[in-house]
Amino acid sequence: MTESTGQARGRSIGRRRGGDRETPPPSPPTPPPHRDASDSVPFGMRIAAAWSWRLLLVGGVIAVIIFLIIQLRLIVIPVLVAVLIGALLVPFSQLLQRHRWPKWLAVTVAMLSALIVVGGLLAVGITFIVRGSGDLAAQSLVAWDEFRAWLLAGPMHITESQLNDFVEQAVASAQQDSSVLVTGALSVGSTLGHFLAGMLLALFATLFILIDGRGIWRWIVGVFPRRARAAVDGAGQAGWATLQNFVKVQILVATIDAIGIGLGAFFLGIPLAVPIAILVFLGSFIPIVGAVVTGALAVFIALVYNGWVIALIMLGIVLLVQQVEGHVLQPLIMGTAVKVHPLGVVVAVATGSLLAGIPGALFAVPVAAVLNVMIVYISGGSWKGDAGPPATEVRSPLWRTVPQRPGYQRGE
Repeated sequence: MTESTGQARGRSIGRRRGGDRETPPPSPPTPPPHRDASDSVPFGMRIAAAWSWRLLLVGGVIAVIIFLIIQLRLIVIPVLVAVLIGALLVPFSQLLQRHRWPKWLAVTVAMLSALIVVGGLLAVGITFIVRGSGDLAAQSLVAWDEFRAWLLAGPMHITESQLNDFVEQAVASAQQDSSVLVTGALSVGSTLGHFLAGMLLALFATLFILIDGRGIWRWIVGVFPRRARAAVDGAGQAGWATLQNFVKVQILVATIDAIGIGLGAFFLGIPLAVPIAILVFLGSFIPIVGAVVTGALAVFIALVYNGWVIALIMLGIVLLVQQVEGHVLQPLIMGTAVKVHPLGVVVAVATGSLLAGIPGALFAVPVAAVLNVMIVYISGGSWKGDAGPPATEVRSPLWRTVPQRPGYQRGE
């Protein structure tokens, strides 16, 4: 009985153990697969969305910058003028200093030279215009009377009333257009006081660029984070070199235009040839707009004083000079200096004129050229190897070299 009872218990325990192995406990239920809503969006659409919000962000920042520049144009435009003048005068001041001139004397001579040249050109041009203004007005009335008589007696059979209506419409249109032109021309300042204040600010800014350009640039670079200073410093060097090339080439192109049109007016016997050449020189600094306006003025003076035959010849000379500039000087000289495509120049000038009138057209090309060179330099990545200070000096856009202290890093 005892053995049978023990055997029975063992068999029952074995059955229980075997039963446990045969019927394991139920496993927990498997959760349904997780589904993300982004999985249903095509990959191309996600890429487009990522680009879109980044482009919107960049566009918003650019719009804010343009808005601030327009609001602060009374300060921004004189400073930009000073930068352009400084790009021309800084090399001249450095040249004098390399010939052992004292720094203060080199800066003074550079500033006085610029003031004498610009003031002399304006004085000569204004003097000739004032002296010939009365004769020009009288001759314009004579030319208009002759043209009016030809219209009334000519083959087109224009009546007196039709001619009067046309003149009234032309005067009204000219008044509307003149208001737009005056608004654009006075965008630097709406009053004479604003203009004088801007001129003084430009002179002081130019003077400080000549005196302490190195310190100004080091301060600007120091505003950026330490890791970005090498890129900012190198991009600034490239942009400054491009700006210097632009100013030099623009002076050369303006001189060639002025000599060509001025000599043409002189040999044709057109009065006011000297002020015409000066206006062409000054107007050439405004791309496209300045050439058209000054060329039209030369043709108008030729028409008033010398008749339509000489005016047509003068028009041919103006077009020839402009074609030489557009197809020879611009591609060979300006294109090499600033590396901007002619289509980019046209778009930049149109955009600048739309946003800021004549000042916008004046600064459109140099700003586009400098930004283009700086962006290309930063995207190229050549600055990544300049993290440390391997040399004993650091180049700066405004001055040739910047002495480097121990432990100094770019822009620090």
